Amino acid sequence: MGKITGFLEFERLEEGYQPPQERVKHWREFVIGLDDAQAKVQGARCMDCGTPFCNNGCPVNNIIPDFNDLVYRGDWKHAIQVLHSTNNFPEFTGRICPAPCEAACVLNINNDPVGIKSIEHAIADRAWKEGWVTPQPPTAKTGKKVAVVGSGPAGLAAAQQLARAGHEVTVFEKNDRIGGLLRYGIPDFKLEKWLIDRRIEQMQAEGVTFRTRVLVGRLPEGSKVNNDARETIEPQQLLAEFDAVLLCGGAEQPRDLPVPGRELDGIHFAMEFLPQQNKVNAGDKLKKQIRADGKHVIVIGGGDTGSDCVGTSNRHGAASVTQFEVMPMPPEKENKPLTWPYWPLKLRTSSSHEEGCQREFAIATKAFVGKGGKVTGVQTVHVEMKDGKLVEIPGTEKEYKADLVLLAMGFVSPVATVLEAFGVERDARGNAKASTDEVGGYATNVPKVFAAGDMRRGQSLVVWAIREGRQAARAVDEYLMGASLLPR
Repeated sequence: MGKITGFLEFERLEEGYQPPQERVKHWREFVIGLDDAQAKVQGARCMDCGTPFCNNGCPVNNIIPDFNDLVYRGDWKHAIQVLHSTNNFPEFTGRICPAPCEAACVLNINNDPVGIKSIEHAIADRAWKEGWVTPQPPTAKTGKKVAVVGSGPAGLAAAQQLARAGHEVTVFEKNDRIGGLLRYGIPDFKLEKWLIDRRIEQMQAEGVTFRTRVLVGRLPEGSKVNNDARETIEPQQLLAEFDAVLLCGGAEQPRDLPVPGRELDGIHFAMEFLPQQNKVNAGDKLKKQIRADGKHVIVIGGGDTGSDCVGTSNRHGAASVTQFEVMPMPPEKENKPLTWPYWPLKLRTSSSHEEGCQREFAIATKAFVGKGGKVTGVQTVHVEMKDGKLVEIPGTEKEYKADLVLLAMGFVSPVATVLEAFGVERDARGNAKASTDEVGGYATNVPKVFAAGDMRRGQSLVVWAIREGRQAARAVDEYLMGASLLPR
């Protein structure tokens, strides 16, 4: 362990932030990471527990006590090697992961957990700065060709692993740039896109081929899913040209809100709103952009996507931003004896909330109202939980002024027509049906077609997508070669 008494001597140190009044004026990242000395102190707090619950709390099973100790000792080069052994993209997760590892930290039972995420962030940035992150091309080629459909975190992780195993990997992406959710779902102020471009260059040097603006399969008519494709490839063509196909598209079908007035102008899905700003920040000129300037914005949905809509609206210069959450307001502090080491239920205030937002809990939308075909308000009622169901509270009806309504209530499944085009069976939730068994895992009912990430498990975290991409890569490698040396 780092320092035997470190957890007794040192307090948890949070990463810093640029003040809200300054950061809302730009789209750059505003987190102030730990310097080397601060990271060393945080690493010293790690107890190197006999049973490190943080390892299992982390979906990619990062070897957390080891890299904490290495940072404490100043051995940053070995720290990035340990981190990369389980996580292809620590510079992403060190910025946007909610850190379930910290919830599982043993120190979190009766104290503040080790700042694992901030240490990971520091390791990754130091490694790139020092030039320690270099291409790792395979020593030999297998002659096998693999198509990866979707370039989000699952697809990128799988592609990198398969290329390093010696396979010829081609990644197909329907949008104009690589990155999937990382590129067009996460605002630049949380993840600047040059970080993705840097990894893409590394992967290209390792032999991965990227093809953008290519739609594999089809989308439903009138689909709101972001699509820049200029070319369509049928699944049969991929199956004929490649030895294996790995489906890593996202759970892109948004949850709708079918209440009276839904057809009014000014009501949009979050994933219509957020990608547009990413494109504008990248220098694209759009014919029409959904903007929040001077508008009263209602964000329906209390999760991370809703929070991203809040931060983006504030940067547009919204007159007001109000966020609705249908569930009751959670407690400010979790019940640690009840929830540890699992992800706790507690009130979470994001950096976007701190920039300006009215939050309403236990509130349901009854209808949208409008004038001249445009939304002008949202009719609501407060709800409470009775016998496991949310029921309306009489006399709590209210109308909120709204010029722009953003629906951020999560995603129900992958786009069904894509899976139908391949003939892939779906589970009860509409996801690609594939197990995670050690033998034959991630394989669908269609020969040589595999599925991973949100397309297989449904809407989830970036870190879960990376885990699934890595595991699916091993499964594909085993299928092609009979055995695999890739880590599972």
